[in-house]
Amino acid sequence: MEWLEPTTLRAPAVCLEPLSQTHHDDLVAATRDGELWKLWYTNIPEPEKMRALIDERLALNSVGNMLPFAVRSTATGRVVGTTSFLNIEPANRRLEIGGTWYANSAQRTAINTQCKWLLLTHAFEKLDCIAVEFRTHYHNRQSRRAIERLGAKLDGVLRSHRVMADGSLRDTCVYSIVTSEWPTVRAFLHANLVSDV
Repeated sequence: MEWLEPTTLRAPAVCLEPLSQTHHDDLVAATRDGELWKLWYTNIPEPEKMRALIDERLALNSVGNMLPFAVRSTATGRVVGTTSFLNIEPANRRLEIGGTWYANSAQRTAINTQCKWLLLTHAFEKLDCIAVEFRTHYHNRQSRRAIERLGAKLDGVLRSHRVMADGSLRDTCVYSIVTSEWPTVRAFLHANLVSDV
């Protein structure tokens, strides 16, 4: 199935590679860069739980629910995070871009813009999606601002949607970009992609 076919996507600052256990050590180092697992509004694993996270994402891929990527910085050659296509619905031509996190040193760089460019271009132009979703914690202001800068619209808030690792309840903000909005979003991302090079 084309929607789950492993693929490598490349831009000047970043390469998205099919996730595997070969990425484990770099991902552990990435989580330690900023101690990301301590951020209460995220679900980034502690270093010793990284192998289980990779196994979980690969298992979801095997049953058709996720296409996970490792995010490699072309400047350093190191894997600096992960991202995925998930909640994949080929019949409805929809998917979500999520499970995304980056090492602290990779945040607020060209990496996120170029990742979104690659994933959205693949979703709308290769997979012919009619909608692409993004979901994030209501209190993750940094993530919400990044999603909104893309031009995604807030569809709503799912209240008490998830139980977090600390037992707190997450309100989830659901955003989307639909086909008619893609040309404007593409132009915005292309302008930023060029300015980042």
